[in-house]
Amino acid sequence: MSFARYAVRLLPLLLAVSQLPAQQKIQVIGPASASRQVEFNIYLPLQNAGQLDQLLADLHNPNSPNYRHWLTPEQFRQQFGPSQADLARITADLTSRGLTVVATHSHGLTAQGTVGAVQGLLGVTLYNGRRPNGAQTLVSTQPFKLPASFVQAGAQVVAFSPAIRHHVHAVNAGAAPANRYSDVGPYWFDDLKEAYDFPSYQKLTGAGRTIAIVMASDFLDSDMAAYFGHEHLAVPHVVRVPVDGGAVFDPNSGASLEVSLDIQQSGGMAPGATILDFNIPDLSDQSVLDAYLAIVENNAADIVSSSFGGAEGFYTAAYNGGTDFTYILRQYDDLFKHGNAQGITFVASSGDEGGLGLPSLSYLTTPPQTPPVVAGQFLPGIEEPASSPHVTAVGGTNLVTTSNPPSLDSDYVRENADFDPMAPQDPYGVGNLLSGGVWGSGGGVSVVFGKPDYQNLVRTGHNMRTIPDISFQMGGCPVGSLGTCPADRSSVVTGFDGNFYLVIGTSVGAPATAGMLALAEQNLRQRLGNVNYFLYGLAAAQGFGLGREFHQGIPGNNGLFTAPAGVPGYNLVIGNGTPFVRDLILAPFDPPAGTPQTPSNP
Repeated sequence: MSFARYAVRLLPLLLAVSQLPAQQKIQVIGPASASRQVEFNIYLPLQNAGQLDQLLADLHNPNSPNYRHWLTPEQFRQQFGPSQADLARITADLTSRGLTVVATHSHGLTAQGTVGAVQGLLGVTLYNGRRPNGAQTLVSTQPFKLPASFVQAGAQVVAFSPAIRHHVHAVNAGAAPANRYSDVGPYWFDDLKEAYDFPSYQKLTGAGRTIAIVMASDFLDSDMAAYFGHEHLAVPHVVRVPVDGGAVFDPNSGASLEVSLDIQQSGGMAPGATILDFNIPDLSDQSVLDAYLAIVENNAADIVSSSFGGAEGFYTAAYNGGTDFTYILRQYDDLFKHGNAQGITFVASSGDEGGLGLPSLSYLTTPPQTPPVVAGQFLPGIEEPASSPHVTAVGGTNLVTTSNPPSLDSDYVRENADFDPMAPQDPYGVGNLLSGGVWGSGGGVSVVFGKPDYQNLVRTGHNMRTIPDISFQMGGCPVGSLGTCPADRSSVVTGFDGNFYLVIGTSVGAPATAGMLALAEQNLRQRLGNVNYFLYGLAAAQGFGLGREFHQGIPGNNGLFTAPAGVPGYNLVIGNGTPFVRDLILAPFDPPAGTPQTPSNP
């Protein structure tokens, strides 16, 4: 079975619906009934933003009396939630327009009413829409005209967009071979645990910790049984948490492949942890925000893993007819701040387009021709949610290990972060081609977020947020790459739809890192919050010869930035490096995970 490289992609918010590619847009199928009931969130700015930033710094500062004294959801809402005056004004306006407030939360309120009332509120027409998976929803083809009370309070509505704003970072590279005997995999989770020096299964399993996976799909229990059973390990405890109705398992969906990979990687690294599949209807901003809101409001997880992203540039005015939509990225960031204040760690894959994650505008606006012609090129750009300073961005490498069949030993040998050049492609399905694309570790400089304090501990070379923060095995050579595949391109095995497949992408690293952090939390007996403070502190100490938490000096290039061979320190290809896990989680004297399929590493 093969999959298109990208299942869903972000498109400019203000593009007419007819311009959106079929596989990315929500299809308009006719005007919605004015009497249909609808529910949606209205987001308001947090209060006391400066105090919140200071509290977050104190919560992560070992010298502060507030160090790791995490807030409860109630405490966060009381200190930083929307003002009662703003909530009252918005509620009064909604009531006067025939809508009802059914709930309030730390980031605003949830309103309910008829389509007719919502149309009057937002000044648009709502249409029935069909998501790519066939499920129905409501969409607007025009920008909103928010009432004065909303503008005064800084309120925003993110619902009803016809665009799917994110794409998954996992790529199916074909059927897995019958054996695992290679120095570049395909790797099972326990191969990676031996290579990266995880602690023994008999010592740390992630017990008592909870990992949330956010993805637009269900999964097959039979795939989990087959995958973990192959390595003689019991299936971890996985709980389905549908949000907004969720989505069904679809063997042709990249999201279904993604959630399978995410559960298997996080559960393989931390088999004692509970895994929550926050299953959303699609990867639109509305659905993703609803999932994050549910997680932070309910304090539902210790660690949250997201293996999807969309280019920051698509939210800027240049890609939206002069209107700036980066407020949506700041709403995400407010949710991540909220979670960090409660001790929740967010992890996200940095993307697979190297340093070139943004297509030029000409590609989107040039009328398509037959056959398609090159109408643009990939430009420098990074993806959110990984770009948030309150998220740990995970990049990727190609891992090389020992291979001595019939032994299953997979001892670490080396890594590279080399990119694979891509042939001209039409990743968004607009009928034009983009040139200059690469497959590689997502990394670069944010155009939205400033440099966080913890990045002052290393030399990033920039005054804005840079990613990635850490890296893990990623793999390479997707369909569409140019030339002969180098021998040192790796991959992992994923159980999916009744078979085992090779999978590549930074999607491998994000859930694996989430599993690693579950072990760290079990070892330290506490949540870690924004773990970037911890990671950069370790990296700074290693720079002074104190400790060995990261493999550094790994050579590579992501199409824009270079990781010089043998040069230690931070770079925009692999961040601080890949982990020596026992050292990184402060368990250097625990026994290591040994040969796969043995008691120390089942």
